[in-house]
This record gives sequence, C-alpha cells and structure tokens, in this order.
Amino acid sequence: MIKTDMLIIGAGPTGLFTVFEAGLLKLKTHLIDALPQPGGQCSEIYPKKPIYDIPAFPEILAGTLVDNLMEQIKPFEPGFTLGERAETLDKLEDGSFVVTTNKGTKHNAPVVVIAGGLGSFEPRKPPISNIVNFEDTGVSYIIKDPEVYRDKKVIIAGGGDSALDWAIFLTDVASEVTLVHRRDEFRGALDSVEKASELAKLGKIKLITKAEVKELHGVDNLEAVVIKHTDKEKEDTYLEVDNFIPLFGLSPKLGPIGDWGLEIQKNAIKVNNAKDYQTNIPGIYAIGDVNTYEGKLKLILSGFHEAAVMCQYAYQQINPGKRFVMKYTTVGGVEGFDGSKKEAKKEVVQSIA
Repeated sequence: MIKTDMLIIGAGPTGLFTVFEAGLLKLKTHLIDALPQPGGQCSEIYPKKPIYDIPAFPEILAGTLVDNLMEQIKPFEPGFTLGERAETLDKLEDGSFVVTTNKGTKHNAPVVVIAGGLGSFEPRKPPISNIVNFEDTGVSYIIKDPEVYRDKKVIIAGGGDSALDWAIFLTDVASEVTLVHRRDEFRGALDSVEKASELAKLGKIKLITKAEVKELHGVDNLEAVVIKHTDKEKEDTYLEVDNFIPLFGLSPKLGPIGDWGLEIQKNAIKVNNAKDYQTNIPGIYAIGDVNTYEGKLKLILSGFHEAAVMCQYAYQQINPGKRFVMKYTTVGGVEGFDGSKKEAKKEVVQSIA
C-alpha cells in the first residue's frame, strides 16, 4: 500500500503543478497516470506543438513545459505510478480513500485530487473502410514529432484549430501540404484561418474545401488518396501522398472514474468552484479540464489556478485546526522534503527623496 497525503490522478500539467502547490504546504504527493511518462496530452499527443498562453512564455513547446514543471517539483520528491489506470475507489472507516489501479497497485490518502484532463482519448476516425490497414504506415491521428514529415507529401483533413495549426506549421517541414475540409468555413481561430488562406495564395498549402478523403491506396505503405467533392459535377481528385493525417479531434472518456459516484455533467465532474473545487464526495477534488462549473475555461492556466486554491483547502482537511501561514516564494523560497532550500533573492529597494 502506497501512503501519501494527497493522491493525484493525472500527471498532466495541472497534476504536476499541484505537486508544487502541495509541496509549499509540506504535503506529500503521489501521482497515478495511465501513460508511461508524466505530461499528459502535452507529452503523448503534441510534445512539439507550441503553446502561446502560458504566462511569461510568449511561446513554449508543450514538451518543454512538462520538462520545466518536472524541474520545478523536483525538490518535493513526488511519487509516481505510471502506466497504470486508476480503477476503483474505496472509502475506509477513518475517512481516507484507497485507489486501486488496473494492475492491482493500492494507494491510500486522506485526499484524492482528480486532475485527469479530459480523461482517456480515442481518435475520431473518418469512415474509410481500409484505414486501419495504413495506421502507422502512412496514417496518423496525432502529430508527436513533426520531423517525421520532413520532405514528405502530407494531406491533413479537418476544419478545426488542430488541422489549421499543423497545416501551417508543416509548410516549413513537408515538401507538400494539402488541407482538405468538407466545408468552406473553418471552425478554427480567425487568425489561423487567415494565415492558412494566405499560404494557400502563395502556393505553400493546397486548400481543398467542400470535399472529403474517401479512399486510401497503397501496398505496404500509403501511396495515394482519392478525394471526393460535394459538387457532383467535379471529378474525384487522385493525389499521391506519403502521409494522411485526419484531425477530427479526440473522443474523451472518463473511464472507471465515471463509476465512482461523482456528479457528472457532459462527461466532466461537477465541482464547487465558489470555494475549493471539491466534488459531491467530501475529500475528493477535481481540477483542470476534467471538471466543470459555470464559466469554466478549459485552459492550462485555469488548471494552475484551481490547483493553488484547492491545495489551501485540502491542507485544512488533512490538518484540521492547524494553521499554516502562507509566505510568498519571493520571501520564503522553496524548501523540499529533503531539507534543501532555494533561497529567495533579497533585494534592497532604496527610496529616492
């Protein structure tokens, strides 16, 4: 049995930052994640994708963000159970919880924090009969490393931010980039739509709208696709390609957590955002993209804020009646459980008369 003060389910950015906030309060943490490495979607799905809305970082790669978070929490020595899915939840007589994974590993803590992002994901696949034959030999549903497409002929299908962003990004990597969308209008950010249109005018993106990829051809690897147009008068387009990337999004699923008796609304966990981000079960909190409340913004930034607030209340639950005086890290520094301490720089401000 692994015992800890705070058990965190989900080792994405929000879960990792929770370690830092809990560490400042001298709470030991342990994380469970079904993926074999920390980082969540940022590590598994788009490690090389730039993120633009992290404070103080005009641009940072998702994988670099995870690396920085891991460095930030190092002083607090969190435990990890990776490659295992949180399966069951049981409440003991003392009020603490036992979470058991699909591999039988048991974890005990007075507080459980669900920071599982949007849960587990399955790609939304287009209805092409032989698409599974080319998975990993030309067909991909996510882009982990753009260098895989260096000097390749690439077709991206989709009309959202992901399809637009990657089509734009790959113009500097692939030899040819074709973006196919079944409508004339795109769902992505206006800036991305305008940039993709400009690149299309410059001949850097081949833009095909009101059309869908309907056939895949090849022997051992993908060699060509057939694009059918909505306008029946237009003939099918046959294109030789190396890679086909349908980016129609991922279907999130809460998995076993959905059977824990938590109040669920539209595949997300309802929480009390007016106070502590606690669920309908006392002692269980939900933060980040996995939770929902009125006005919720699914941003990494929101998850960081929710983690900081939640930890203050969780501390009181773990240590009833005990008062903790919060100090700004600029004053108190950061002290890990091994006794090491990063001192805050003390600056003397001299007033000028």
